[in-house]
Amino acid sequence: MKKYDLEERLINFSVSIINIVNDMPSTKPANHLSGQLIRSGTSVALNYGEAQSAESQKDFIHKMRIVLKELRESLVCLRIIYKSNLYGNEDKLLIAKKENKELIAIFVKSIETAKNNLLKSQ
Repeated sequence: MKKYDLEERLINFSVSIINIVNDMPSTKPANHLSGQLIRSGTSVALNYGEAQSAESQKDFIHKMRIVLKELRESLVCLRIIYKSNLYGNEDKLLIAKKENKELIAIFVKSIETAKNNLLKSQ
């Protein structure tokens, strides 16, 4: 996978999160969860951009871990929204959850690879 392909996937994921949040009802629980989701779900693309400009391999790994953390937070938030029926379009939620899980797997492997490369270079 090329760097820009992953960046584009993260941007598309962030856009899907924005679309989900825009369509959520204006209730106290929905407002709370949509606020959490918009922060974590859009920060992944932004933090990945920062990782691309990392000052060192250790800094890169640190920034990639932040992306992973935000992806995991987004997934938990999507699961809560799904289980509490706070969003009407089940298909959009399931697609977002699927992409979220795939992105988590990519970042887990990328971080593992980066850590192995760092160890080899020391």
